[in-house]
Amino acid sequence: MKIMILGAGQVGGTLAENLANEANDITIIDSDGARLRELQDRLDIRTVQGEASYPTSLRQAGAEDADMLIAVTSSDETNMVACQVAKLLYKTPTTICRVRANAYLAKSDLFYQRDRKKDLDSLRGFPIDVLISPEHLVTKHITRLIENPGALQVLEFSKGLTRLVAIRAMKGGPLVGHELSYLRTHMPRIDTRVAAIFRKDRAIMPQGDTVIEDGDEVFFIAASDHIRSVMSELQPLVKNYKRIFICGGGNIGQRLAHTLENRYQVKLLERNHERCVMLSENLRKTVVLEGNAANKDILLEENIENTDVFCAVTNDDEANIMASLLAKRLGARKVLTLINNPDYVDLIQGGDIDVAISPQQTTIGSLLTHVRRGDVVNVHSLRRGAAEAIEAIAHGDHRSSKVVGKRLDEINLPEGTTIGAIVRHNEVLIAHDHLRVQPDDHVILFLVDKSRIRDVEKLFQVGLTFF
Repeated sequence: MKIMILGAGQVGGTLAENLANEANDITIIDSDGARLRELQDRLDIRTVQGEASYPTSLRQAGAEDADMLIAVTSSDETNMVACQVAKLLYKTPTTICRVRANAYLAKSDLFYQRDRKKDLDSLRGFPIDVLISPEHLVTKHITRLIENPGALQVLEFSKGLTRLVAIRAMKGGPLVGHELSYLRTHMPRIDTRVAAIFRKDRAIMPQGDTVIEDGDEVFFIAASDHIRSVMSELQPLVKNYKRIFICGGGNIGQRLAHTLENRYQVKLLERNHERCVMLSENLRKTVVLEGNAANKDILLEENIENTDVFCAVTNDDEANIMASLLAKRLGARKVLTLINNPDYVDLIQGGDIDVAISPQQTTIGSLLTHVRRGDVVNVHSLRRGAAEAIEAIAHGDHRSSKVVGKRLDEINLPEGTTIGAIVRHNEVLIAHDHLRVQPDDHVILFLVDKSRIRDVEKLFQVGLTFF
C-alpha cells in the first residue's frame, strides 16, 4: 500500500517503522527536518518537510495516488483539516485521524463518515473514515487490567466473546511446574489454548509436554467467562479489586475515574486547583483530592496501604514513575504506570512497577487494524511491538481460500504462528487440530515473530476463483 503518515513523533515514527518493514510505500510529512533525517537514516521511507495539512505538502508526498492517509501530528486541528484536504482535493480512499480533545470527540456530528452512495460534494463535517482517540484506548486497556486482577495484558476479540490474556506464572499456581497437558486433566470442563510462552524474553512455542516455569509470561486464549478460572491455574488467585487510586486528573485520569466510579471506590489526586474543581463537579462518586503524588504524607493520609490498584496517568513519565515507586513502597497492592517514552517501558516493568502502559503501542495496534490486508478486524501489538495478535475473517471456499474447508493441522501456518480460537456464529471454539475452518469464521492468531505477518495475510486473501 502507498501510505502517507502525517507527524513524525513517537506514534508516527513507530508506525512508519512497522509498516516499512512490511514492504509498504511510506511517506512521512513533518515540519521537523532533523527528526525526518533521523527516520530516513534508519528506515526505507520517503520524507517531506512541511506543514502536514497544506495541499502542497500532501501533493509533494504523492497524495494523488495514495491509498491511505494516517494523521497523527500533535495537533488535532491539523489532523482533521489534513483529512478533509486529502479527501476533497485528492480523493484519498481512506483517512485515519487521531483526535485527543474531548471537546471534539463529544460532538459526533463533526465527523462525517461517507456514505458510498453520496459524492464528495455533499460531505458535511470532517470526512474521516477512522477516528482514533488514544485516551479512550488507554482507558479501556487499564479498565480491563483492573477487571482481571493479576493480568499483565487483556485483549478482546469478537466483541468481547473471547480474550487473550498475558499473565506471569507464579509459584502456588497449580499448573506451575507441570506440563501443559496437565491443564486438560485438571480442568476438563474449561477449554483454553496457550498461544505462546515468553521465558527470559525468549519465545517458546507451546506443546503438550512444555513445562510451565515460575516467572514465565504466558499468553492464553479462552472464552471471556473462563478467563478467571484459567488464571487461577497459573498463579494464586488474586482477590477482586475494590479501592482504586488515580494519580493525575487529565483526560485519561478523568475518563478512567468516570468509567470506574460506579463499581469501585475511586480516589483521584490532581495538583492543579482549577482542574480539581472541574473534576469534582463532573465526577459523581469519585473523591477528588488536591496535591502532589510525590508527597509521602498525602499518600499515607489517604491510606495508600489499603489501595488495591494505584494508577499513575499524568503526562510526565518521571512523575508517574516516582509516584508509582513511592506508592508501592508504602503498600499499594498493584501499580500501573503510564509511560510515553518507549525506552523506559522495558526498563521499569516487572520490578516495583507491575505494569507499564505505553499509549503508543495501544494506539498503533488500533491503527494497524485498518492497514492489514485481507479481512482483518482486530490487531493488537504485544510485547512492545515484537509480537502481534490478529483476528481475521475467512472468506471464499475450498477452491479460492487457503484456509476454508481445511482442518487446523492442514493449514500451512508461518513459523512462530499459532491459531488460538475460532468464533463461529457467536460461539467460541478453542483451536484443536480436528477443527475445520468454515466461511465467515473469525480466526484469532498469535504471531511471536511480526516479520511473518505478510504470510499470514496471504492465507486469508481470497483467490480469483472466488470472484
